Amino acid sequence: MIDFGRWLQPGMGVWWSQAAAEPRSLVDELLAAAPDFGPLRLFTGLSWNDQLAQAISPADRMVSYGGLGTLRALGATDQLDVVPCHYSALPRMFAEHRFPCDAGLLQVSPPDRDGMCSLGIGVDYMADAVEHTSLLFAEINRQMPAVPGSPRIPVNRFTATIDTDHPLQEEDRRPADALDRAIAGHIITLVDVGDTLQVGIGSTGAAVFDALAGHKDLGVHTGMITDGVLRLIDKGVVTGARKQVDVGLTVAGTALGSSDLYTRVADLPILFRPTSYTHSPLVLSQLSSLVAVNFAIEVDLTGQVGAEMSRGTYLGAVGGQVDFARAAALTGKRSIIALRSTMRGRSSIKFSLDEGVVTTGRSDVDCVVTEHGIAHLRGQPLAERRRRLIDIAAPEFRDELQRATRAAS
Repeated sequence: MIDFGRWLQPGMGVWWSQAAAEPRSLVDELLAAAPDFGPLRLFTGLSWNDQLAQAISPADRMVSYGGLGTLRALGATDQLDVVPCHYSALPRMFAEHRFPCDAGLLQVSPPDRDGMCSLGIGVDYMADAVEHTSLLFAEINRQMPAVPGSPRIPVNRFTATIDTDHPLQEEDRRPADALDRAIAGHIITLVDVGDTLQVGIGSTGAAVFDALAGHKDLGVHTGMITDGVLRLIDKGVVTGARKQVDVGLTVAGTALGSSDLYTRVADLPILFRPTSYTHSPLVLSQLSSLVAVNFAIEVDLTGQVGAEMSRGTYLGAVGGQVDFARAAALTGKRSIIALRSTMRGRSSIKFSLDEGVVTTGRSDVDCVVTEHGIAHLRGQPLAERRRRLIDIAAPEFRDELQRATRAAS
């Protein structure tokens, strides 16, 4: 047990690692003790802590870049403050102390013979935040691997530690279905030999990687590496041989997948780097073969993308979508946005975005893909964009979209 009250005071800000690197044991201890010395400002990204909404004191506030995972439940109780920002801006947000960063909670590997701990599969924004955080608390998990590229932190840098020995959290994802596979089948026709890929996470992303099994010499530069990438490395499809930077290496900020992925990453040609590298405009601009594949909740008839909200609820984030989409469209190969043509019985291709929130601007979208086909938008005027997007909308909504277009003319 850590006596957090010894170091933390009311109003202080505490961040912790996200996704599979989330230090659940430390977080549970902090939240259980916080009412005695809070309130606190808290920050994390993707959380799978199913007790989070119940554990956080009503006086505490959660800050995040989106409403991912169990953070959605905090949004329902009005305890979530979403800061819309590009993922590439996270390092600056911590450097300027705009995000809570008086203290940080990490899950790390056991110290090596030199007393150095690795951030393991969770390098990501954590590596950048560490530089601006005075108090660091570590959960030293015997099952967290030490991976290539991860910053090493001296064990004596930590204010306090706890020792654990438990499997890393595995991704909770539904299996890809026929619609995912249909969308993936269209996307892979837009990927050429030697391209460098960034693919968003989720079931459709997994289907894309599975559909790429017949390609050759692909590279990967992404925020999160998944089991789909692992399978393509095993098949000799992902080699990185034709990348313009980090040749022969897959670059990622964190891993998100199965125990098999976590067990093997340390022995594969995968380089884990901080957000200040993975999402850097300078780095991405060097990847002239970059194909970015990202996903949306809704797209309007000009190509504007909404990927954050649905029916007033935060479901996603700006995240790295714009960072990769803009680089792919401007200095890379191709920016692709994919989505199912319907969601909850409504068209996902809209005359105008229901939520009024634009995640990715239409100028950063080269292609939109649904299960009904591909709308090539690069270089097309607005009238032609509308026609092409209506062609890939769900058939039962096409007449309605055409009527709305004529009425607005």
